Amino acid sequence: MTDYFPGFGNHVATEAVAGALPHGRNSPQRPAFGLYAEQLSGTAFTAPRAENRRSWLYRMRPSAEHPPFTRYSGAPLFGADIPDTPLTPNRLRWSPISASEGATDLIDSMVTMLANCDPATLEGVTVHLYAANRDMDRRAFVNADGELLFIPQQGRVTLLTELGRIDVAPGQIALVPRGVRFRALLPDGSARGYVTENHGSLFRLPDLGPIGANGLANPRDFETPAAWFEDRDEPFELIQKYLGTLWTTTLDHSPLDVVAWHGNLAPWRYDLARFNTIGTVSYDHPDPSIFTVLTSPSDVPGRANADFVIFPPRWMVAEDTFRPPWFHRNVMSEAMGLIHGAYDAKADGFVPGGLSLHNLMAGHGPDKPSWEAASNAELAPHKIEDTMAFMVETCWPYRPTRHALDTAQPDYDKAWADFPKAQLP
Repeated sequence: MTDYFPGFGNHVATEAVAGALPHGRNSPQRPAFGLYAEQLSGTAFTAPRAENRRSWLYRMRPSAEHPPFTRYSGAPLFGADIPDTPLTPNRLRWSPISASEGATDLIDSMVTMLANCDPATLEGVTVHLYAANRDMDRRAFVNADGELLFIPQQGRVTLLTELGRIDVAPGQIALVPRGVRFRALLPDGSARGYVTENHGSLFRLPDLGPIGANGLANPRDFETPAAWFEDRDEPFELIQKYLGTLWTTTLDHSPLDVVAWHGNLAPWRYDLARFNTIGTVSYDHPDPSIFTVLTSPSDVPGRANADFVIFPPRWMVAEDTFRPPWFHRNVMSEAMGLIHGAYDAKADGFVPGGLSLHNLMAGHGPDKPSWEAASNAELAPHKIEDTMAFMVETCWPYRPTRHALDTAQPDYDKAWADFPKAQLP
């Protein structure tokens, strides 16, 4: 049996026990082995066929079997604690976070940094950081507020989900759909990274337009896991995020008991090194949209609820061109992270594991050392190597949480200080 199936959004049929998957009927009167048939829907039932995402699960117990939830307080910084004050237009930047003292698993280590829309509106995006040093054992998590895009920066993470097992390392990304239960193991003992929580339309591959049939992220490079399950009859804590608040209940078994499933709503992983970068071979910059891996459309055509964009290793060959990202102001709002290496528009202060925010119409671009170096460079073809930065861009202004405002670097504006005045004739 294969561990992963290739393809983005393909229909997959997989079983961990031979004969568990029914044929010809989604919900037979008596599923094999006494399993329970259950549909997981990621879109409305009547969504257009090409956009409809759902899977049928065949599990040992129905997911409806659980006691009432009560409030959970074990993850003090996981949640959008947005101050009730006017949103500052200032540019902000943060240093990497460290694991707290003592043992902390992925969920309890989560730190919410930026958010915009209320999850109940089914719009917007939230950005979290994590720094964990303990496996989730006899604990699982489920998010009713949106799909979770994991972006590891340091240390591997194994996501044990209802629909299969995903091993994701720095340089890869993994997505867990809304409503899918999972727990996380740390093969290296600790892990640090980013999580993008998308409350809006499901992430999909962007249209290629004039680029044509090939380029950017290829559907074949996305990997969906094969069926896998746990048969553990012992107490399991289930934590749920619901409308921004965490809740908990206790089951008498592992909730990861899906023996077989088929459909096109499932977790996946993707290796960012497989991204087919597009660029100019003459002069000037193409827009950064050419680096879009995933997009979540809004109701306004051409204006994304969220875009996941990367800045990978690539050749720079443009003639008579300022090659780093240019100075700009943008109607979209940009949250940036760095997985490894250096970012070509910042000389220092922006390090792997860090985060920056440039909200709508905030002027930004290269700092003075980067501008000077690029302005005086002898232009010849060269390759930017050993780097991987990313951006989560959204049409909604980001609002920093109280914790984010308290921990921002104090002098980020100085990155654009002391530029010389232009000398006119």
